[in-house]
Amino acid sequence: MTAKARKSLYQFDYRRSPDQDGPVVRRPVVVVGAGPVGLCTAIDLAQRGVPVVLLDDADRIGEGSRGLCYAKRTLEILDRLGVGRACIEKGVTWKLGRVFQGEDLLYAFDLLPETGHAMPAFVNLQQYYLEHFLVERAGELEGIDIRWRNKVVGLSHLPDAAELTIETPDGAYTLRADWVVCADGARSPTRAMLGLDFVGEAFEERFLIADVRMSEAYPTERWFWFDPPFHSGRSALLHKQPDGIWRIDLGLGADADAAHEQKPEVVTPRIARMLGHDDFELEWVSVYTFQCRRLERFVHGRVVFAGDAAHQVSPFGARGANSGIQDAENLAWKLARVVKGEAPVALVESYETERVAAADENIGHSTRSADFIAPRSRQEMRYRDAALTLARECDFAKRMVNSGRLSTPSTYRQTPLSTPDAEPWAGSARLGAPLPDAPMERADGTPAWLLGEIGGDAVEIVMPDGADHGPPPEGLRRIVVGKDLIDVEGRFRERFDAVPGATWLVRPDQHLAARFRHEDPERIAAAARRMLGDAA
Repeated sequence: MTAKARKSLYQFDYRRSPDQDGPVVRRPVVVVGAGPVGLCTAIDLAQRGVPVVLLDDADRIGEGSRGLCYAKRTLEILDRLGVGRACIEKGVTWKLGRVFQGEDLLYAFDLLPETGHAMPAFVNLQQYYLEHFLVERAGELEGIDIRWRNKVVGLSHLPDAAELTIETPDGAYTLRADWVVCADGARSPTRAMLGLDFVGEAFEERFLIADVRMSEAYPTERWFWFDPPFHSGRSALLHKQPDGIWRIDLGLGADADAAHEQKPEVVTPRIARMLGHDDFELEWVSVYTFQCRRLERFVHGRVVFAGDAAHQVSPFGARGANSGIQDAENLAWKLARVVKGEAPVALVESYETERVAAADENIGHSTRSADFIAPRSRQEMRYRDAALTLARECDFAKRMVNSGRLSTPSTYRQTPLSTPDAEPWAGSARLGAPLPDAPMERADGTPAWLLGEIGGDAVEIVMPDGADHGPPPEGLRRIVVGKDLIDVEGRFRERFDAVPGATWLVRPDQHLAARFRHEDPERIAAAARRMLGDAA
């Protein structure tokens, strides 16, 4: 699809809202920013029965591809929100990567060597396609009011709400909200309105990022070069996208002139040297620097920050959009419970606890990637060169090479919502982490996936032992393995270290909150209350 066709398809009309007339209206949740994070937050809330007003100052989906790589966990979230299959069908699925030094292959890696998962390791998809799928999905749901060309120009705290001043083509109006979710990007105007700033660091190294259209038949893999012959002394990255588009990323150095480097007469020869030909078209070009920063706090009264508005990391490792969508998933079920009066306001504080820790984890990975890809001192350069040299011969050194540690979901180790294990467990299911998926079969013999059957519910999974387990804890839906779902391949048993009589409690965001090897109704009920925020 050409940029002109996208512009026509992805442009939306401004419509006057009834909220612009009469007295000031109060809404349960207002989300600012209709990018992937804001759209996912709104869709998740709507699927949980909470009406949402979604504001965006533009009237179209962004034209540059920007976000590109969506990890397995993000795809599982998108699938629950109703767009996962569309992303997979349109996107480029991959799991293999290669790391080069000069012309030599240092090593290759496989991000999902085992089978038995519904979602692939990664899908590459231009961000405008993801946003398009999400906007279409939002339009199918009752309770989402998307207001294009509604620019927030004022945001202030009230004792139990927030107040927004919104500018439109028809003039300004005021809107109040029980909760405001700010997902308005790295330059977040709402963050500035509250006088908030990031802590962390910005790196000086500049990188060129370009999308080019060509018919070259490279493998569907992630290729990364240190000191390639076509770009001496720097780094390079190549990724495949849909529509014959390829993402190219080139290190430029700290002194590069961003405006100069984006000129077609400068970019085109660089890419031609990399590809060995000039049979390509430039689709989109930008220059960026690494940002490894975050807000000190994500929750400010009734205003909550998510995605790039809350934290920034380097593009290497695909941690930006993936972590932002995981912010949305973490926040939506908690806001829904609080708005419905099912949990105290303190439950939202657990969003900050969990996602600040996740941001710090991502920032740590991103900072180490930046230091390895673009060393800033002689010591860092010597370390990198030694690791690259050793990686040619020694397997242990390959783990030291950092071309951008690819996105993985965070495990919430310190959270008020989890109940610590009383006994050791094996398998790949980890307390505080998203559940591993497993192929199952329903009682009627039709195939199913574990995560698809859990959906967005709070769930108790039981491995029966013949005893009467009584009713499930209040607010939880029970799934009995062997009755409701059959573990036909033994993957559930393997990944969950399942034994007869065991019980697992799963949060509405599919993270494991508690597990018990034996039936213990009182402890299980207490763990369920804790998981849902009654003890937050």
